[in-house]
Amino acid sequence: MNPPLSDQAIPLFPLGTVLFPDGLLPLRIFEVRYLDMIKRCHRAGSEFGVVSLIQGAEVTRAGDAAPERFHAIGTRAAITRFAQPQPGLYEIVTRGTTRFRVVGSTRTATGLWMADVEDIPPDPPCEVPPELSYVTGNLLQLLDMLKASDVSPVHEPKRFEDGGWVANRWCELLPLQPDDRQRLMEMRDPLLRLELVGDVLDRTDFGQT
Repeated sequence: MNPPLSDQAIPLFPLGTVLFPDGLLPLRIFEVRYLDMIKRCHRAGSEFGVVSLIQGAEVTRAGDAAPERFHAIGTRAAITRFAQPQPGLYEIVTRGTTRFRVVGSTRTATGLWMADVEDIPPDPPCEVPPELSYVTGNLLQLLDMLKASDVSPVHEPKRFEDGGWVANRWCELLPLQPDDRQRLMEMRDPLLRLELVGDVLDRTDFGQT
């Protein structure tokens, strides 16, 4: 039996994606277990946690053999835009804030996961080394191309001088495997994350923009 959670426990949203600090994540909410949670978070101005799935699907179905399993490290999400286009459907945009580690969790009768978490310190400031300046330059070009098509995959303000911020945006945009994306998000060294992104760019068409 799981021990009771503290009053500071946060709701979790297990997803098939990885949210990075300052990342932009739009969501369509229609499952009953999440509709009430999102409404409460929106009204209170509180955050929920996004964790990447190891087992299970984003949407539960009758007859599912086992509950979701998810990574222990995730990212808090703040709601920046909220709309209800029809009853039983919310459309929201969220912003990743602080990474955390789950230290205890329980699944409620409605299927909602609640968890006690320990926040992980943010990346320390990290200048982009000259040998990796092309990583920033290519990101600038890509975002300019997306801006021309009225699609913006990042929140303001943009911090192209910060190596950790640049690395995180590439981690969201590159076609990475979920486990690789998770490992990059968990890294405490933003410069190492940036170097690994540079290695990926060198092997893909993204490095040729």
